[in-house]
Amino acid sequence: MASIAPHPALIFLLVLAVSSALAKGNFYQDVDITWGDGRAKILDNGQLLTLSLDKSSGSGFQSKSQFLFGQFDMQIKLVPGNSAGTVTTFYLSSQGSMHDEIDFEFLGNLSGDPYILHTNIYSQGKGNREQQFYLWFDPTKDFHTYSALWNPTHIVFFVDGTPIREFKNNERIGVPFPNSQMMKVYSSLWDGEDWATRGGLVKTDWSQAPFTAAFRGLSTDGCTSGIAACSKANNPYMWQQDLDSANQQKLKWVQKNYMVYNYCTDVKRFPQGLPPECSAN
Repeated sequence: MASIAPHPALIFLLVLAVSSALAKGNFYQDVDITWGDGRAKILDNGQLLTLSLDKSSGSGFQSKSQFLFGQFDMQIKLVPGNSAGTVTTFYLSSQGSMHDEIDFEFLGNLSGDPYILHTNIYSQGKGNREQQFYLWFDPTKDFHTYSALWNPTHIVFFVDGTPIREFKNNERIGVPFPNSQMMKVYSSLWDGEDWATRGGLVKTDWSQAPFTAAFRGLSTDGCTSGIAACSKANNPYMWQQDLDSANQQKLKWVQKNYMVYNYCTDVKRFPQGLPPECSAN
C-alpha cells in the first residue's frame, strides 16, 4: 500500500503546537537550579522538576524573572511515606534584611499522619504571621495546585482554587504590606527536623532517604517590570479587590475545619496584645 505523505502545512501546525506546549510552563526556560549538587532534576522536556533530599544536602530552584504583584501557581506532589523532618517549599521572596516574602511550607509527617501546610507573610523583614492548615486530601498521591494571589489590596493563598487564607493591606493602621519590592519564585526541599514535625520532637529518618518531591505547571502571571507597566486592564489579578461571596464561604469552611494554628488567636505569644491586623480583619 502506498504511503500518503502529510501536507507540509499540517506538519508546520503540528510542530507549532508542540513548540507552544513546551514553551508554556517550561522549567528549562523559567527557572534556575540554585543548589543541591545534582539533586534537582528537570525531566520530561522541561515539564517536570524533582527535588531530592538526603543527609548531605537538599535542593532548590528559583525563577529567572522577578515580579511585583501577580498570580503564581505551582502543582506539587509531596514526599510520600515517612517524611518527618522534611520541609517542601513554594514561596516568593525579595532579598536583604528588610525582605518581603509569601510562604507555602509543607511540613513532613510520620506515615499515616497528615501533612501540615505552614503559611507566613513577611513585610519589610518582619514575619511572625503564621497560619497552619491540614489538607483535605493526601498531597502525596497526586499533584495539587497551590497558588498565591498578590496585588496592592491583599494576598490570598489558594489550594486547588479554594482560598485558605487572606492577608489584607492594612497600611492605614500601620501594618507593613509587601508592595514595593520585586520578588522571585522559589522552591526547595530541605531538612527542618529541628522544628518541622511536632515542633522538632520527631526527627528525620535518614534510612528513608532520598526524599523526593515533584513539581510541574509553574505559572507566573505577574508584573516583571514594575507596577507602572502592569495595567489593571491587561492583568485581571490587579483589580481583584475582594473575594466574592462563594470564595468567602470556602475560606470560612477551610478555616473552621482545617486550620490548626492562627497567630491572631495566640494570646500567649503576644501578651502585650495581638497584632493590629488581627482585629482589623
